[in-house]
Amino acid sequence: MSPPTPRLRRALLVLTAALAALLCALAPLPAAAAGPADTDAAADTAPTAGDGPADWTARPAGGGTDRDARPYVYLEGTPGTALQDRLAVTNSGRAPLTVRLRGDGRAGAWIGFAADTVTVPARTRAEVPLALTVPPDAVPGDASGEVVAHDGDEEIRVPVRVRIGGPTLAALTVEDVEISGGTIRYALVNRGNAMLEPRLAVRADGMFGTLLDRPERPLPLELAPGRRVERTEPWPDAPALGTVTVRLRVTAPGGARDEAEASATYIPVAPAVGGGLLVLGGLALLGSGAYRRRRTRRGDSEPPDTETGGTEPPGAEAADDRQPTTETRPLVKAGPLVKAGPVVKAGAES
Repeated sequence: MSPPTPRLRRALLVLTAALAALLCALAPLPAAAAGPADTDAAADTAPTAGDGPADWTARPAGGGTDRDARPYVYLEGTPGTALQDRLAVTNSGRAPLTVRLRGDGRAGAWIGFAADTVTVPARTRAEVPLALTVPPDAVPGDASGEVVAHDGDEEIRVPVRVRIGGPTLAALTVEDVEISGGTIRYALVNRGNAMLEPRLAVRADGMFGTLLDRPERPLPLELAPGRRVERTEPWPDAPALGTVTVRLRVTAPGGARDEAEASATYIPVAPAVGGGLLVLGGLALLGSGAYRRRRTRRGDSEPPDTETGGTEPPGAEAADDRQPTTETRPLVKAGPLVKAGPVVKAGAES
């Protein structure tokens, strides 16, 4: 079989490149590693006060045992008021401990300490007074922050929650919903001025009905006013083929509620690649067949070979008489010549 023409080769190359690009676009991306969503979730579910180095602790003062200890500093007041509390630092080691204190976050910036640096003797507990002054222009609602205790090598963070008097607004939105393989990504944003504890419900519908239906459940986080958290929802039994629509519904105490949805199409990679190879093979066969048919048509249009025997067309003999020929014909051998006798000339009778 003769090789394809340059034009046919170019067409096959273009079709191959287009099909390869389509298969790459349809292939699902691999699941991403833990990113900002996991970091934010870890920050919202961070250990409460007291977790830290084994030889010293820092937590809100009050309570004689660890079971009775407060998990965070909680204060209530109106704009412009000063609120009081105490931080307990316990040194269970055998050497004196020096700790530096500072505030972090929105509410942490409002905190002042009786002493920013405290030295605690061995096997001793010290209580440090602190004062939180609510700014006069503070918006009513909830504010959060942290008290950070640092010994030069390790630190302990004590959560701080402040309820500012006045009308509050609970507003929550779910945004940027995406579906990637077996993972649903979304973002929660606190649009109000109250601390929120969100709850989430997930539902997915496909061509043949409901594929996923998870009832509303509380999420392990507290969402401060103005805070945005990116999270993921696992979906290990996501479909291998078809189009799905995922709907997320979030709620929170105080009447906060929102919904969002996203759609995705699942296509298995292996069948898609196999189908693509079949298409390429079919295109190659079609191109080769078209090339052979074209060569065959060209061969039929050529005049028959003059050396091939057959019936001569009318007028062929006359044409041969008119044209000189170089064909060699066999010589006919003449027989013996007969000598003629004398010729008698007839004359007139006398």
